[in-house]
Amino acid sequence: MKEESKNITRRSFIGTTGAVAAGLTILPGSVISGMGRRAPSDKLNIAVVGIGGMGNSNLRAVAPTENIVALCDVDWAYSKKVFEAYPNAKRYWDWRKMLDEMGNSIDAVIVATADHTHAIIAATAMTMGKHVYVQKPLTHTVYESRLLTKLAAKHKVATQMGNQGSSGEGVNLTVEWLQNGEIGEVTKVESFTDRPIWPQGLNVPKGEWVPDTLNWDLFIGPAKMRPYNSLYTPWNWRGWWDFGTGALGDMACHILHPVFKGLKLQYPIRAQGSSTLLLTDCAPNAQRVSLIYPARVTDKKAKMKLPQVEVIWYDGGLQPPKPAGWPAGKDMNNGGGGVIFHGTKDKLICGCYGRDPWLLSGRVPVAPKTERRLPDKVSHEMDWVRACKESPENRVPTKSDFAEAGPFNEMVVMGVLAVRLQGLNKELEWDGAKMEFTNITDSENVRICIEDAFTIADGHPTFNKKWTDPMSAKQFAAEMVKHTYRNGWSLPAMPV
Repeated sequence: MKEESKNITRRSFIGTTGAVAAGLTILPGSVISGMGRRAPSDKLNIAVVGIGGMGNSNLRAVAPTENIVALCDVDWAYSKKVFEAYPNAKRYWDWRKMLDEMGNSIDAVIVATADHTHAIIAATAMTMGKHVYVQKPLTHTVYESRLLTKLAAKHKVATQMGNQGSSGEGVNLTVEWLQNGEIGEVTKVESFTDRPIWPQGLNVPKGEWVPDTLNWDLFIGPAKMRPYNSLYTPWNWRGWWDFGTGALGDMACHILHPVFKGLKLQYPIRAQGSSTLLLTDCAPNAQRVSLIYPARVTDKKAKMKLPQVEVIWYDGGLQPPKPAGWPAGKDMNNGGGGVIFHGTKDKLICGCYGRDPWLLSGRVPVAPKTERRLPDKVSHEMDWVRACKESPENRVPTKSDFAEAGPFNEMVVMGVLAVRLQGLNKELEWDGAKMEFTNITDSENVRICIEDAFTIADGHPTFNKKWTDPMSAKQFAAEMVKHTYRNGWSLPAMPV
């Protein structure tokens, strides 16, 4: 198979996207005429962008039953074995060229790139009528999450965020127990992860020569250009603000999903963060975040009332205090983290992915089975494939459909905002509908440490910290809510 050049070529890409913007819908070639849906036996033509890490796992989940027609990655050394495992799939460096050349023959796209490129790939694919599966966190910013939520609704495509625990029995039970009133009213939730397990709290490294097998410009994508260093990629990009969202973004999508769903949360009204040394470029080693959610309206017959609730997050090895009555010797960490729901009648505890829920009282609830269960041996990815083959009118939403995953992901990246704005030394007030902080004034500034310059001289620890000049806090916050993309990269417009 002839390999595509890694030089960025667009040819008719601008023409294609222009047609999409004008209202042209590119329909998958194998949709059954007149029915608006596929037969379950009809195979999807799937493209995967970002195949070296989790993308490979997602790929293996769908490959046995579907057609893998295109594979795209910016690092052909990291992805070499995956490319070779699917010799019939066309290979690409640039997802834009892939969609340009193969748009008419692609039904669905899996996105498993670095966090900062999730939104632009998924949004472009959805405007072309493609179903999308996007790894967690869904996006890098609040604005991007809102955009994907609205685009999914507008284009009526099947969607799924890659927080696979949402398809598991632990999340089902946790949600059912909460909504059946098993622990009463929940006014506080504490959660944590044992990550990061990649480097964080680092100063910016010096530049290195870019390997021939990596297209650094395409990896940078919409972010600001910086010199390459092997510390950034593969995988370690999670700890760098321009590319990832730190331990919170990586794991909160797994750990907080039963919290968001079970307590029927939407937008927080207040946020506050703190951490070990906060740097301009790299996420801190440990963080604590508090998000306050208002009381939610419930049906008069509902068994669970929804008062104002505080959701607290810890990472970097920190854990919440063990409540009174905690079984001596029992590890709170279950599969990478855990959650404690503090109810007025009892406390509910579950692990990462909502696994193994239990009540501190020792009582075993018998709640109605209200949550949809996946059939035996059906994966999170294959539930998405099922949804892709159903008509929009009759589609059963996936377990992490963007209608829920989008607002939930806003919760996750709001935690990142709270940490990065901690220098204001106050609780931040948030208007979720407008996507803006309401108590940051025009006169407030923030300064953030560029590097700590730590040395030991004659046995004495010394810091010579370098700081940014004072920056407008309002402008800095707005930029984190909605990024300014690098020239040549842009998102579709936000649907009305």
